[in-house]
This record gives sequence, C-alpha cells and structure tokens, in this order.
Amino acid sequence: MADFTSETVTRTIRRWIVPAAEPWGAAAAEIGKAWAVAEKAYRDHHGIDREQPLHDDALRFHVRDEAVVIEFTTEAAP
Repeated sequence: MADFTSETVTRTIRRWIVPAAEPWGAAAAEIGKAWAVAEKAYRDHHGIDREQPLHDDALRFHVRDEAVVIEFTTEAAP
C-alpha cells in the first residue's frame, strides 16, 4: 500500500508595475505610491495592523527592462 498524500495549491501573485523607461527610469513618487498601495494590500490580506512592522521579505521588488515591479505571493488550498 502506498504511503503518501497529495495537495493542490493555488498561487496568486499580486503585482504593481511602475513604468521605468530609459533614460529617466522610474519616478520616486510613483515608486512610493505603488509601494504604499502594495503594503496596504499585503496588510489587508494578512490582517496585519498598520503599527505592526512587516517582515523584511513581505514585498519583493523586481526590475524589468522598462518597469519596476512590486509584488507579493499568497497560496491557498482549494
């Protein structure tokens, strides 16, 4: 008899994409706005109060050819 289990996990990636076309790159104000909205969405999803600090890796920043992407990932079993 086999001794194992299986699971299906649905992964959701939330992204905020800030244009960063050359030669100027992304505007600091636009990065700040996207960061604030992404942080609020993360807090809302996980039920974290505004005064409570987030883990250092709560949000991830990625650089694309013409954009800066802020994201976080959630997983749920169906």
